[in-house]
Amino acid sequence: MKVQMPEAAAYIVNTLMEHGYEAYIVGGCVRDSILRKEPQDWDITTSATPEQIKALFRRSIDTGIEHGTVTIMMGNEGYEVTTYRLDGKYEDHRRPSAVTFTASLSEDLKRRDFTINAMAYNDTEGLVDAFDGMGDLEHGVVRCVGIPRERFDEDALRILRAVRFSAQMDFRIAEETRSAITEQAEFLRDISAERIQVELTKLITSGHPERLIDAYELGITKIVLPEFDAMMQTPQNTPYHCYDVGRHTIEVMKNIEPRPVLRWAALLHDVAKPQCRTTDPEGVDHFYGHPAEGRKLARQVLRRLKLDNDTIRRVERLVEWHDYGLDGTLTKRTLRKALNRMGPDLFEDYRKLRLADITGQSEYRIAKKKADLEQLEQFYKEIVENRECLSVKELEIDGRRLQELGVKPGPDMGRILNMLLQQVLEQPELNTKADLESLALAYWHQIKTQEQGMN
Repeated sequence: MKVQMPEAAAYIVNTLMEHGYEAYIVGGCVRDSILRKEPQDWDITTSATPEQIKALFRRSIDTGIEHGTVTIMMGNEGYEVTTYRLDGKYEDHRRPSAVTFTASLSEDLKRRDFTINAMAYNDTEGLVDAFDGMGDLEHGVVRCVGIPRERFDEDALRILRAVRFSAQMDFRIAEETRSAITEQAEFLRDISAERIQVELTKLITSGHPERLIDAYELGITKIVLPEFDAMMQTPQNTPYHCYDVGRHTIEVMKNIEPRPVLRWAALLHDVAKPQCRTTDPEGVDHFYGHPAEGRKLARQVLRRLKLDNDTIRRVERLVEWHDYGLDGTLTKRTLRKALNRMGPDLFEDYRKLRLADITGQSEYRIAKKKADLEQLEQFYKEIVENRECLSVKELEIDGRRLQELGVKPGPDMGRILNMLLQQVLEQPELNTKADLESLALAYWHQIKTQEQGMN
């Protein structure tokens, strides 16, 4: 078989080989090329030492030289070139205590995680596949190289990576690999939150987020996302639902586009249901207050997993607002007030999450719920088209004009601006300078009168 390498990667491999060293592209780029997918990175492995590598190329960066990795810059692109190596003893399920360079490609490939990632290639020798990675690709299997327990002992993150690869590629996990995962999932406690989060995000944004259930059944989420375990164990005895909280959550993730913000919001939108669940005398479950409690819990989860602040803020707002419109008392006025509180920028993501949520429920009143959502969307379009005011900064009057009218800077000015906004949210046609000035003077007079009465 022939792998079409980028010109720069081929140049690096050929340069190393021309100077008497072995060199191959290796790992994920080989796997993806075989699957006819576009590789994200082109990693290179070689028998040359880091010093020998650096001597052959004009621009290099010591990105991981203690582990044998040098990044060769070709234009604006960087290519990681790593010396064949043997890892020393692993003492913390994260990293080897020492690294020894070797001249053997096969020894280097033995230390890699899965057979599908342990293939190497160059144009001279073709594919080097010592562990039947091709066979596992053809049969759709994620299998550890060698003895699974040894691979997971070396780096426990591989336990989660196995599920992530199965989700991204729609592969099954080999039985012996699954068995080792259930025995060693506890090792994930030694892995940093940042590394856990990267794998979880890749898993839930894959084409098969339902593989999170595999992570639950294998004992992984008990360690890295115990909130999901609680969701999987919480029934929903209500006509509106046909799944427990966990499986409903999976359906919502499947029904929404794979953007990280939306998938995290889908995963956590009902995260507080386990703690908010009550059952009435008729045996019907209720989850009063779960959106507000969910916002708090979602924030805790995402901060624990070290997601960025922008993602956290957006997800927690979506969790808080995901049930908006459920009561069916929808008007353009109530939507304006909701948009003022949730933020107009959130509406489109709210709509997507709300639709995915509805689609993941039972058929009970589903047509009514979808019709209500369509009505909300129409109201929103009209609000945007009419440029109706939704915030203080969109008022046709500001603090400077209030000062000119005699209002002193301070808390009273803020109160007046908020009172004006509330009036405009009720009656958008009042957002004119003349109307707002008149209202502002009336509010100011009212405030001064109240203060005088108190004195």
